[in-house]
Amino acid sequence: MRTQSLLPRYPVPALKVPLTSGGHFVLGAQPGEVFDLLVFYRGLHCPICAKYLLELARLAPEFTRRGVQVVAISSDSAERGQEMAAKVDDSDVRFGYGLSLKAAREWGLYISTSRGKTSIGIEEPALFSEPAVFIVRPDGTLYYGAVQTMPFARPQFQDLLGAIDFAVSKDYPARGEYTGPV
Repeated sequence: MRTQSLLPRYPVPALKVPLTSGGHFVLGAQPGEVFDLLVFYRGLHCPICAKYLLELARLAPEFTRRGVQVVAISSDSAERGQEMAAKVDDSDVRFGYGLSLKAAREWGLYISTSRGKTSIGIEEPALFSEPAVFIVRPDGTLYYGAVQTMPFARPQFQDLLGAIDFAVSKDYPARGEYTGPV
């Protein structure tokens, strides 16, 4: 059963995941100056995720320069999370692992079942979460969200940088918060 989508301008669910670099990422404990960028990815088995995260790593200094904290998160095990962090090989992106599927559902992520080995020969976990990108304000409210059922056609990080520049310069509000009758 799928949970309801998160709403802009409203608090997001709690989030605490271990980091491949040690310690934990706890959303809101030490928020980014302007935003937290949470990039949920499928896991080590996904070649599209690796390519996507390499682009994130390339642009991470630009996010940091804008006051945006970047974290990539999966439901992978510690070992698989470490392998992905090593594959991306970047110190500007923190990698969280061990996202529970219950927490993934709370965030509105889709859950998939294993189809065996992927095109790169890595076994998919029995269950794993599909990709999503969220931008969260330091007060813990949702600013932007993109949740996907497939690994293809994800939001581009260069576009998100432009959107963040516009949002900050124009004090543009989060949109999509209306819940009344239609």
